[in-house]
Amino acid sequence: MAPRPASLRSLSRNVWATALTSFLTDVSSEMVLNLLPLYLANVLGVRTNVIGLIEGVAESTSSLLKLFSGWLSDRLGTRKWLAVAGYGLSSLAKPFFLIANSWGVVAGVRWADRVGKGLRTAPRDALVAESVEPARRGLAFGFQRAADTAGATLGLLITLGVVWAAQSRSVALSAGTFRTMVLLSLLPAALAVLVLALGARDLAVKGQRPAPRLALAGLGRPFIVFLLINGLFDLGNSSDAFLVLRAQERGLSVTGILGMLVVFNLIYTLVSTPAGNLSDRVGRRRLIIGGWLVYAFIYLGFALAQAGWHIWLLYVAYGLYYGLAFGAGKAMVADLVPAALSGTAYGTYNAVLGLLDLPASLLAGLLWQGAGRWPGFGPAAPFAFGAACALLAALLLSAWRPPAASPSSTENPNT
Repeated sequence: MAPRPASLRSLSRNVWATALTSFLTDVSSEMVLNLLPLYLANVLGVRTNVIGLIEGVAESTSSLLKLFSGWLSDRLGTRKWLAVAGYGLSSLAKPFFLIANSWGVVAGVRWADRVGKGLRTAPRDALVAESVEPARRGLAFGFQRAADTAGATLGLLITLGVVWAAQSRSVALSAGTFRTMVLLSLLPAALAVLVLALGARDLAVKGQRPAPRLALAGLGRPFIVFLLINGLFDLGNSSDAFLVLRAQERGLSVTGILGMLVVFNLIYTLVSTPAGNLSDRVGRRRLIIGGWLVYAFIYLGFALAQAGWHIWLLYVAYGLYYGLAFGAGKAMVADLVPAALSGTAYGTYNAVLGLLDLPASLLAGLLWQGAGRWPGFGPAAPFAFGAACALLAALLLSAWRPPAASPSSTENPNT
């Protein structure tokens, strides 16, 4: 018999504190990061292969640190303060976008911001996983993602208002508008750090034992299989910067793009919490498979789109994929590994998938505009490739039958 749905009031103080921190961080980040590819392309004249390089290296840098910070949090037996340090570093990096007048400077600031993300993500995820009962992990991660995307929605609404007032229906972004958004983003970034530092409580790591070496073998075969299938999917999941550029290439103005992102995040917010709760009752794997199939059809649509409004509608539907699959994937990691190794597992999961963002984004940029004298295959190519990877990954995950395991077990699931 399936357990009854849990309520948000049953979630712990730590889940609420991390959710509010994520909310404020995304208010700040969405004011800047969605405009960044437009700033690079419209103001600095950067080609898509360089944008792919910047985004790919940024996420790979973050990913390497996610692996280390997760392992370190297991070794030290602490989650909170590593997460606080990561949020703090990202907040300190943002003001330097104000003086970014070349793609090299933009890349440096972007990479510093991702170092902060790399430090915070795995310890924060482990703190969330350990602050709730195993049967409520899906709800906790779904709620955390909902708060994150609610912040993104608010940040985008603020950005939309500022851009509308500053440059109305202009297709290209101006340097002045971008710098205004950077200034406005600084306050919520600082508040996010304070909320986590003052609102969360560190927990003793359950079943703590000496931290393993940074190796996959200690995390068990089920986790490795899940990670490999996710890796195939992620190879076709290039930076969303390419979706923003595709929207502009199909004729959407800056305000049209921002409106599209607002509705995307609204749907993501509405779907995440009930989808996470549903994964606690019907299984994570089913929701992930469903999310990947939705992704495959949407990316195929991005490849075939003929007009800006096609991209607008597809991107809105894209929020359904994120709501279905993202929180369920995070919760499934904790189901497959011992509690004492959750920091290392989240670090490894985030690191491996994030490292694939570099080849994924580089490949997307090359498929679109090529390199040197080779012109590439055109703007539809990276999205057709992403659809194929997602469909194959969904088929593999459907064929795989993970062993039943106790989420609270402190034993290695491979022994």
